Amino acid sequence: MSEKICVLTGAGISAESGIKTFRDANGLWEGHDVMKVASPQGWNDDSQLVLDFYNQRRRQLLSVDVNQGHLDVASLDHNYDTIVITQNVDDLHERAGSKKVIHLHGELMKVRSSGDPNYILEWKKDLKKGDKCPSGFQLRPHIVWFGEEVPLLPLAISHITNASAIIIIGTSMQVYPAASLTAYAPKSIPIIYVDPNPSINYELGQLRNLKIIRGNATTHTKKAIELLKNYRF
Repeated sequence: MSEKICVLTGAGISAESGIKTFRDANGLWEGHDVMKVASPQGWNDDSQLVLDFYNQRRRQLLSVDVNQGHLDVASLDHNYDTIVITQNVDDLHERAGSKKVIHLHGELMKVRSSGDPNYILEWKKDLKKGDKCPSGFQLRPHIVWFGEEVPLLPLAISHITNASAIIIIGTSMQVYPAASLTAYAPKSIPIIYVDPNPSINYELGQLRNLKIIRGNATTHTKKAIELLKNYRF
């Protein structure tokens, strides 16, 4: 399994499991101003609102299941060294069986200390005020908020740089810095983009071997995998 396949996934693949996409056209996230629930300032202004918001998201995540798109991505592990690089904060790739998953924007099923970013816990219940780390700091959602650095970006870039092929599924490729990842890909490798409404950003436009499959993840990820099988590495 010498070929490394990087799979970039976004909200579209999780939406097909019933998880609402990050935000709608007017900048709201399920009725909330995203800056009030997904920024350090929002946390400082009203931590209870932020906790309530992510508790609701966590409960929702526990009520849904993986879809065929997740299962198809996981099947790549059988034949390739597969790295899933996702903008999603859910654990559906892991539940489907993917072994190597990089969560660029954090993980909903984890929390961390607000005073020590390296203190991270698995967390499946509601997070409440008064839930603290051993050092006495309030625990917060393990989510990368607007205005915060993306700590796993360098790791993702290192994998993209050494990829034999890239599959993009269910993302607009408009949210940076994640949308810039293909700029680090070797120019000769195949890039397969699965989405009902694919958007070609500047970085994708520079690549020679881009193949677009118009369709959703549940029914069209298999087509991307078939294309990959026919490629001579």
